[in-house]
Formats: sequence, structure tokens, C-alpha cells
Amino acid sequence: MAIGKDLGGLQEALGYTFADPTYLQTALTHASYSHEQKGKGKSYPSNERLEFLGDAVLQLVISDELFRMYGHFAEGALTKTRQTLVCEKTLSSIAASIDLGAYLHVGHGEEMTDCRCRPKVLADAMEAVFAAVYLDARATGSDAYRTVILRLLHPMLTACMDTPPADAKTMLQQLVEKDGSSVLTYEVLREDGPAHEREYTVACYVNNNEVGRGCARTIKDAQMEAATVALRLFGVL
Repeated sequence: MAIGKDLGGLQEALGYTFADPTYLQTALTHASYSHEQKGKGKSYPSNERLEFLGDAVLQLVISDELFRMYGHFAEGALTKTRQTLVCEKTLSSIAASIDLGAYLHVGHGEEMTDCRCRPKVLADAMEAVFAAVYLDARATGSDAYRTVILRLLHPMLTACMDTPPADAKTMLQQLVEKDGSSVLTYEVLREDGPAHEREYTVACYVNNNEVGRGCARTIKDAQMEAATVALRLFGVL
């Protein structure tokens, strides 16, 4: 497949050399180019399937990293942090930093609309490239795809470490405070079990209306679980 730039520069930017460059070429093929070539009787698969896989690979690698980085944070806080990392803004920024747009195969019509600079196009292509690295590395029994992803997202991950994610209770408190007139409270409803294996059931209320309930071995953890349930109720998680 003809390319706009030698792929050596892109592979250097990724920090990864492909054993099978076909994966990378497919990751760089926008649907507009694929459709255009199909009209000429040529078959070049687009990067849409790789985009689907790349999203899952990225979610897994980042989830695993955050799980290890923040062992004391609840699910809600981890989810919120992952959302800030695995998003169009972050991915398009990474793509721009390695000049990914210059390597894309796009149709003539899209070329005229600055498709290569469009954040969504760049973000989708970045996910496709991550999938391409994953497939190529997996074929050789390597987990280099993880190294590639974490290296490119390192500045964002470092920023997360400098600004730890809010836990569920903090997130709920911030949400309630936005209203200005609402009051958030917690109440221990029940204590079960012997003293050395006590389990607490806690409910959280917004203006005396129960919005979540949790059970745990400590009151703090039960409150955290109740807050997580409330955040799900409010559509935050």
C-alpha cells in the first residue's frame, strides 16, 4: 500500500517496530479511503475494526495500571480517572504529538476538509494503532503493547498521580454541593455480627431522601459503598 510517509518515523515515535507492517497500514486507513478504493475495484480494509479492539485494549491496560496505582480508591474514583484518560481529548492529543495525522490514508473528499486534523479522526486512529501494536506483539508472544500505551500516556498518568482521584464520598459531596440547597448525610442503620467480625449497614441521604445503601466491615467503607450506589443512581458512574 502506498503511504504518505515512511512508516519508520511513526514506528520510532511509537517506540515499537512491527513484525507485520500490515497491521499498522490497516490502522492508518480511514473509512473514506477504503470506500474510495473499493469503488476502484481495490480492497483496503478500514481501521474501524481495529478501533473497536483498540478501545478495549486501552481500557484494560489503563484499568490495570490505575488499579495498581490507587489500591485504596473505590471503584467510582478509578472509573472517573479512567474516563479522563481514555477519551477523545487525550487520544487526539497523543496522536498529534506523534504526528499521526500525516500518516493516515484518507479519501480525496475528506482530504479537502482537513480530516487529518480532526480530533475524532485522530482519536479513532490512535485506538486503531494501539490495536495494531497489540495484535502484532501478541503474534510474537510479547506484551510490548502495554509498554507502548503506558509510555505514550505517561504524562497524563503522572498528572493523575500528582492529583489523586476523588473517592466516591468526595464525588457525591461535590455533586450535592453544586445544588447549593441540598444536604448530604449518612446514617448507620444496623450493626451485625460479633465484635471482631462486625458488619455495618449505612444509608446516605440527600435532603432526608435515601439515595444509597452499603454494607461493609467498617463504617467508612459502608459509607463509601452507599455513596457509590448514589452516584450510580444519579448517573455519574
